[in-house]
Amino acid sequence: MSRLIAPALIFTFWAGGALADCRPDRVELKNDQTQLRFNVELAITPQERSSGLMFRDSLPNRSGMLFVFDPPQRVAFWMKNTLIPLDMIFIDKTGAVSSVHEGAIPGDLTPIEGGDSVFAVLEINAGLAARYGIEAGTQMRHEIFSQGPAIWPC
Repeated sequence: MSRLIAPALIFTFWAGGALADCRPDRVELKNDQTQLRFNVELAITPQERSSGLMFRDSLPNRSGMLFVFDPPQRVAFWMKNTLIPLDMIFIDKTGAVSSVHEGAIPGDLTPIEGGDSVFAVLEINAGLAARYGIEAGTQMRHEIFSQGPAIWPC
């Protein structure tokens, strides 16, 4: 009987560890070139999404803001009152990156279109998407994808 309990305990421990990796303050990204984490703040309410990273003069390395749009929808961002250059990573409901806008210019009012079915947008310091090879097809893991058809579930 102990032979059956040990594998069950190992599986439970492993599964619990995998779930523990998903936290509201962190996203993980992976593709053929890399796997990395970013610490994030969530912007879920309309008020949080409208203020975003405005008026901040810096963003710590490997940090960002994750904007959530439920249900998925057409989104566009601008850089009004944003003081730091950003990369914007647009993600669909499955957690797949659909597009990346690199180097959004601080203060620019030009709309940055994300597409028609955007579920989330990750904003990070400009240049990091290219440095880490984040591009269309990169997969994201975060607990916001737990209710949908996630490619890389928690």
